[in-house]
Amino acid sequence: MQNSDLERAHVTVSGQVQGVFFRDSTRQKAKELGLAGWVKNTPDGRVEALFEGPSERVREMVRWCEAGPQQASVENVDTDFESAGGDLEAFEVL
Repeated sequence: MQNSDLERAHVTVSGQVQGVFFRDSTRQKAKELGLAGWVKNTPDGRVEALFEGPSERVREMVRWCEAGPQQASVENVDTDFESAGGDLEAFEVL
């Protein structure tokens, strides 16, 4: 896949998003979509993630983050779209 077909999204999700399986659910959804990147909790109670892959799948993942898993209560999703580096190979929980 050419880098021009790839997109990267850096996402920060706020709300009730820790302790509700947000990271594991994100990992499962990203794997289902074939995306690379990572997801982690931040000390201030948010979840931060980086998704890289085909543009339409990255955007689907960002839309998924706006709701999150059933137990979550998402208040806000900040998203920065960036050029894909093509250097990510897998998706992991940090």
